[in-house]
Amino acid sequence: MAKPKRHQPDHDANPKTDPDPGSNAVKDPQDWTTGEEAMTGAQASYLKTLCEEAGEAFDPGLTKAEASLRIDELQTKTGRGR
Repeated sequence: MAKPKRHQPDHDANPKTDPDPGSNAVKDPQDWTTGEEAMTGAQASYLKTLCEEAGEAFDPGLTKAEASLRIDELQTKTGRGR
């Protein structure tokens, strides 16, 4: 018995390769529903590394949204990430 043909994905329709997928995958941190919660462990760890590299103080009391914005700032300053 022959195997059924598998559907070949349309690479143009792949949201991972679309620069503007039209989804909520990228939101302004100010619009996050959980943005006021304490930053995650992963955010804290990465932020601490960036702060050390940039020679800036680490603030452990940031919210998720604040940490995200700070990470963006420090990535620009250190040349990491983007």
